[in-house]
Amino acid sequence: MRTFVVAGGCFWCLDAVYRTLKGVSDVVSGYTGGTTAFPSYEAVCTGTTGHAEAVRVVFDETVIPASVILDVFFTLHDPRQLNRQGNDVGTQYRSAMFYADEAEKAEFEAARDRAAEYWDAPVGDGGIVTTIEPLGRWYDAEEYHQDFFAKNPNQGYCLAVALPKVNKIRKSYAEYVLAS
Repeated sequence: MRTFVVAGGCFWCLDAVYRTLKGVSDVVSGYTGGTTAFPSYEAVCTGTTGHAEAVRVVFDETVIPASVILDVFFTLHDPRQLNRQGNDVGTQYRSAMFYADEAEKAEFEAARDRAAEYWDAPVGDGGIVTTIEPLGRWYDAEEYHQDFFAKNPNQGYCLAVALPKVNKIRKSYAEYVLAS
C-alpha cells in the first residue's frame, strides 16, 4: 500500500473523487503544510495557519497505478489557479503535493509535467502553479469533514461543485471506477 497527500481546493471534492476509485482503501481529509499545531477548520479557513485542506489517499498499486492517482488529481482540479479553486479563495485552497521522500518528489514532478501537457500550460507563472512541498505534520480534519459527499449528497456545494468533479473522473477514468 502507498499513501499520497495532495491538496487542490476544498478537501470534500478530493475525498469524493478518490473514494470512487478501485484500489483506494482509505481517504482522510485533513490539514498540512502550515505552522499552527492542531489547527481547527475555523482556524485554517482564516488563511493564517499556512495549512492546506488536503487528503491522504491510501491505495494499492497492484490495482491502480500511482501515476493514475496523480493524474486524477490534476484532472479533478485546475492547477493553474493560484491559492483558489473556483469561489474557494485562500492559501488553504492551494494546489499542492506533499512528498514523503525524494523518490515521491520525483513522481510528483513527473505528474506535474504531464499535467502541463494536459492543461496546455507551462509549469510556473502563467501556467501550473501546483507546489511540491515536503510533507510536514498531518492533522486529521474534524469527523464531519470525513466522507462529506457521501454523508451530504444533497448539500448545495456537493451538488454544484463536488458532483461534477466526480462525474468527470468517472468518465475520464472509467476503468478505475468502482461499480455503482
